[in-house]
Amino acid sequence: MSTIKPFKALRPKKEYVHKIASPPYDVINSQEARKMAEGNSISFLHINKPEIDLPENIDLYDDRVYHKGKENLNNMITKRFFIQDQEEYIYIYRQKMGSHSQVGIVACCSCDDYENDIIKKHEKTREDKENDRTRHILTLNAQTGPVFITYRHDECIDTLVGQITREEPEYHFVSEDRIEHTFWLVKDREVINGLTGSFTAINPLYVADGHHRSASAVRVRNIKRDENKNHTGIEEYNFFLCVIFPDNQMNILPYNRAVKDLGGFSQEEFLNRVRKSFHLAKTGMAEPEKQHQISMYLNKNWYTLEALKNTYNPDDPVERLDCSILQNNLLDSVLGIKDPRKDKRIDFIGGIRGTQELVRLVDSGDFAAAFSMYPTSIEDLISIADAGKLMPPKSTWFEPKLRSGLAIHLI
Repeated sequence: MSTIKPFKALRPKKEYVHKIASPPYDVINSQEARKMAEGNSISFLHINKPEIDLPENIDLYDDRVYHKGKENLNNMITKRFFIQDQEEYIYIYRQKMGSHSQVGIVACCSCDDYENDIIKKHEKTREDKENDRTRHILTLNAQTGPVFITYRHDECIDTLVGQITREEPEYHFVSEDRIEHTFWLVKDREVINGLTGSFTAINPLYVADGHHRSASAVRVRNIKRDENKNHTGIEEYNFFLCVIFPDNQMNILPYNRAVKDLGGFSQEEFLNRVRKSFHLAKTGMAEPEKQHQISMYLNKNWYTLEALKNTYNPDDPVERLDCSILQNNLLDSVLGIKDPRKDKRIDFIGGIRGTQELVRLVDSGDFAAAFSMYPTSIEDLISIADAGKLMPPKSTWFEPKLRSGLAIHLI
């Protein structure tokens, strides 16, 4: 039984939404954020990445960064760039990227559901990132970035959402990356009850993207619960901001890799070692066509690598992932990259950048080889979460990214 809850969103006035809404805090760095927000004093980046309003050399975890975010949020509320709904609503958020469309439900999920594994996870979180989001939420007393949740699609929910999307939206705009964003308010109590009631039959939910945000929300709940002698369990801090999409609308792009050297081997020695675990051919194919096929760019040539069947366990949902096969049978065993989270010899490139970015990196001389991956499927993600296992780092790249600033949950 899953719980979703309507809430009183703090959200942009209609005339400002296209200027306020911004990419998520964790997909661009501070330098990119400064450039993106230049000349736009109401970009949500001033709230989600407030270091852009402080000296460039400031530590990202300096107290002044979090207090600047709070100051910027309060200023935008005072100046009426944001308004808060006076009733608890659910919201519908549609994104269109090219021919792909996905429609999500904006609501709050339960911290208890997260702790009780009704909301399942598939990634290990990093303490420094959890600490950062925990401090951000506590300082602003708000959750500013939604967690991306998925569930096995349900016909009743699809029908209710479809009815709403035929109505006039509250927001409609196209962002600078040419993604179309449409946002509806669900005020009808019967429809709200229909949606919340339908989710009681959905078990489990899955974190698709936003493990640090969800884990931090639970940490904040625990802090506030311990401080509140009259804690009831229904306070706003017991819930966290989510956008919830059906699994059949998920769009996962590959998460590619590039390595800076060949581990001290000559090109021929390297290729010979790769052949121990892969069928290797020079095909000129920049993108793999199927699972267990990897494209490798090396010395201006594209090779196709196909995993030999005795080199991985096809019954293990983690070991059969292409990123696991590459890690175990090449990056680790050939190149000695044991921990891809920490090793500086490897970099990860989101599939939205295309294989031309892999070519650029290798041809520049900064990297020795690059690997173009076949996308992980949503079924892979769900199978791993259901098994209580963890995916390797950088396994999935979801597109389009949720825009931040469309709805804030005040706690």
